[in-house]
Amino acid sequence: MAQRKEERILEYVKQHAAEGDPQSVVDHIDKYCSQKEWAMHVGDEKGLILDQVVKETNPTIVLELGTYCGYSATRIARLLKPGSRLLTVEMNPENAAVAKQMIQFAGVQDKVEILEGSTEVIIPSLKTKYGVDRVDFVFIDHFSERYTADTKLLEECQLIKKGSVLLADNVVFPGAPDFLEYVRTCGRYDCTYYPSHLEYSDKLDALEKAVFKGP
Repeated sequence: MAQRKEERILEYVKQHAAEGDPQSVVDHIDKYCSQKEWAMHVGDEKGLILDQVVKETNPTIVLELGTYCGYSATRIARLLKPGSRLLTVEMNPENAAVAKQMIQFAGVQDKVEILEGSTEVIIPSLKTKYGVDRVDFVFIDHFSERYTADTKLLEECQLIKKGSVLLADNVVFPGAPDFLEYVRTCGRYDCTYYPSHLEYSDKLDALEKAVFKGP
């Protein structure tokens, strides 16, 4: 048995999912995590909300904060139009290694680039080091205590433009009250709240969509 849960998830996907089929990869991660071991992916229920917002936004440049095993990167990438880029930031090198294999197995590696390191270092380097001018869609799903700071960093670095969409996971559980207060009261965002449940459980959770109105 593989030592780490993340490696066990990857092994299960490689044994049971169809290689090159991102939907099959997503479905088998959901199956494993709902039946065998819980893991902190956005999951199937909230994943449908994520799908809906990605389709509505139709982004060309996507930034994800928190890659974990590559579940949401694969989920988003399968909906992106040709020529789109998804840059996903992961601080844990072991998780980044699993995610790289997961994304390759799913066949979406041409759209997804894993940036290994902390968000506070990588976000300010996106323009100079990675050639990103503005991002159309940001999926925030890393450390809840970084949600507000990284949102402000995106603003300061002028990485979001009028119409850029931020979607934050886990705003109820474990919760991101300071982020909700910021985006709802600072006057720069139009916000939508999507009640749901914590992945693979009946605990209440939610996503918050914040559309940037401009500085």
